Amino acid sequence: MTTENEKNLWRGTQNCLGQSGCLSVIMPVYGLETVIEQNIESVCGLLRGHIPFEVLPVDDGSRDNSAAAIRRAAAKDPEHVRPVFVTVNAGKGNALKRGFAASRGSHILLLDGDLDLSPARITTFFDIMADKRAAIVIGSKRHPDSVIDYPWHRRLASGVYYTLVRLLVGLPISDTQTGMKLFTRGALGWAFERMLVKAFAFDLEVLSIAHAKGYTVAEAPIEMHFGQKVGCLSWSNVKQVMNDTLAIFYRLRILRYYESVEVAPPAEKPFFVSVVIACPAPNPYLTECLTALAHQTYPHFEVIVLPDAPADLGPYPFDLRVIPTGKTRPAEKRNAGIRAARGEVVAFIDDDAYPVSNWLEQAVKYFTLPDVGGVGGPGVTPPKDPFLAQAGGRVYANRFVSGNFRWRYVGDRVRPNVDDVPSCNLFVRTDLLKAIDGYRTDFWPGEDTILCSDIVFGQKKRIVYDPWVLVYHHRRPLFGPHLRQIGRYALHRGHFAKRFPATSLRLSYLVPTLFVIGLVVGAGLACLHPWLRYAYLAAVATYGTVTLLSTFHTHPALWLTTWLGVMATHVVYGTRFLWGLVTRRMPCEVATFDHPAEK
Repeated sequence: MTTENEKNLWRGTQNCLGQSGCLSVIMPVYGLETVIEQNIESVCGLLRGHIPFEVLPVDDGSRDNSAAAIRRAAAKDPEHVRPVFVTVNAGKGNALKRGFAASRGSHILLLDGDLDLSPARITTFFDIMADKRAAIVIGSKRHPDSVIDYPWHRRLASGVYYTLVRLLVGLPISDTQTGMKLFTRGALGWAFERMLVKAFAFDLEVLSIAHAKGYTVAEAPIEMHFGQKVGCLSWSNVKQVMNDTLAIFYRLRILRYYESVEVAPPAEKPFFVSVVIACPAPNPYLTECLTALAHQTYPHFEVIVLPDAPADLGPYPFDLRVIPTGKTRPAEKRNAGIRAARGEVVAFIDDDAYPVSNWLEQAVKYFTLPDVGGVGGPGVTPPKDPFLAQAGGRVYANRFVSGNFRWRYVGDRVRPNVDDVPSCNLFVRTDLLKAIDGYRTDFWPGEDTILCSDIVFGQKKRIVYDPWVLVYHHRRPLFGPHLRQIGRYALHRGHFAKRFPATSLRLSYLVPTLFVIGLVVGAGLACLHPWLRYAYLAAVATYGTVTLLSTFHTHPALWLTTWLGVMATHVVYGTRFLWGLVTRRMPCEVATFDHPAEK
């Protein structure tokens, strides 16, 4: 029975919510199978009978039985508990963004699922929101009324990070990382539409975006019982937070990125999407891709698989069509998919890639902008790839390998105008594809480069890159398969530099060739005089040191393998690019097609 004191305690919260308001509590969960069911029940018990509410626990691809525990909690209180499941662990920021997309409340409370922070302080948060007329109230360990049980080394880390944040970003608050924050829906929606960080530093980014917009941020006391837990203060996490923090500073203060982000208007009716997958035959990677498509948050799509021969792929909870094509090139297969597509948008993905669950939802929103012809995103190396494939992925993601095009392999900021997106992750309007007759079929690889050029320079349409339109793309392992793939890419890029200069005659693609020429010419000159020999050796040593530092990893074997892979990639790419530059015709223009030996 609710006492009069309890009614008075909740009255400020009720007034702040208003007659039609509702509180959505979003709880990110990772590896909490032993406590999350009880914690959800505790939050529901606290709120039940006082205010309208919903609790959205978001399981971020936990490897234990957290998802099962969440389902048990939802079965006990289906009226209030609405779980969200992310199939692949992608970070706390991503989990909260997914929870927000599923929420319905006028106010949003972000609350860590481990309940280190007592949710009983919710009424205080609402009182401060009303008193300060704030759109955001965050829990602060530094608030004078906070009651905290927190180890000294984490206090030290928090103090250092607070000083760094004040210097770089200038937020007028003393604690950005505490896992209890209350937002109005408008403030959080504005920030989430522009947020890029998926992991730990997302708190800083969200608050920086909202504060720059003019939303008032206030601090509230918390009650924290950290106990004897180790927490997440590992070297890799600290490094990631620092990298993300510097990136936030760069985007906020240097680029002025957040204020220029283009937000597409909502569609009058949902776009229907045809997902096209070209493949030689059914394989475990294709099954992985189709399984990921079965977990899409966007329901309006079909899937067209194009193997060489007829195949039974089994039942899936979406419209699946298998169209055998014979042994043809990927471009010819994709063109068959375009002809069969029923959607207004075609989404191309490789059979050795798989998308995150909001892949379709994040991409299709841009097609409400009439000048957008295509949308793409990164192809990130899957976290479970074997050692040598992980090393190959790190080579692609290295700044001294991919240069200005590193965004193809790691998440970057939204780019409103790109002109060369790989077909492993590319959305294009169907009518536009038909207007340009789809892919050129006389080149492989490189056909996607020509397609993007036709879209941007031929049809005068934009291609937007969004890092949230993400797929995981399996890599070929170092060294042989990786270098053979690099060699094919370089051969065609070199040839395209003279055939299609608009997208391929660029300094980033020329640098490896200049490097190889420098190695050869420098070695010859070094034989002429001792001082030239010393200069040459110093230049080579400098190159080795810089590339070594750029590939740093705490795992020595992965560090060394990646370093050797970067240097081998430079030599192979530079040599094959030069070969393509002087070649009159590519072998694929006259030879019959055969599938590569390694996939």
